[in-house]
Amino acid sequence: MRLATRIGLSRCLLLGALSLSAVALPLLTAQQSARDAWQRPAEVMDALGVGEGSVVADIGCDRGYFSVHLARRVGPSGLVYAVDIDADALASLTRLATRNKLSPIRPVLSQPDDPRLLPASLDVALIVNSYHEFHHYDAMLAKIYTALKPGGRLGIIDRPIDPGRPRRYYFRRHRLPKQLVLEDAARHGFLFRREAPGFTRPGDTAQMYFLIFQKPRIAGWKN
Repeated sequence: MRLATRIGLSRCLLLGALSLSAVALPLLTAQQSARDAWQRPAEVMDALGVGEGSVVADIGCDRGYFSVHLARRVGPSGLVYAVDIDADALASLTRLATRNKLSPIRPVLSQPDDPRLLPASLDVALIVNSYHEFHHYDAMLAKIYTALKPGGRLGIIDRPIDPGRPRRYYFRRHRLPKQLVLEDAARHGFLFRREAPGFTRPGDTAQMYFLIFQKPRIAGWKN
């Protein structure tokens, strides 16, 4: 099962665009802008402090919508680890990155319980509309925590749903209550910093939440 399931407009558009040749790049840019209008990637990166030279992991990247934006932001002095368990999605992203000369992108074929990232290698980890798919969420969070540098940030954007149901129910619905994300992150040592403005996807009445966490700068530090 794919680590990240992208549904809706952006998925349909990108699936078609990725098969096109380099002459179709203006069309690809126009199609991406449809998602840019509601997902506001620049605001997401600003909120997480992503800048020139940052090292970022896009975990559950699928075909790389955010990976592309991140690569353009971090520039040639930065790195973007595009992490997913779907080899076909990563192959598509690799072709897109090559065609667009997005040298910061490094595809990583992960495992359901391991993003396969080096310890203390990341400034930022980002999980967009994917955390609800993590069946091995404790193992993944533990390894993401290890992969972040002290003071590194974790952003989780996902779709809300009412709490109080078994976890397997949320897997089927492809949504997750905000409270469960907060509890999971706290259990693994992350500090909750703030909730940034959310996002309303066309055709979805529920606003996606955007939670920002931080790995303590000093082990055991609580502030």
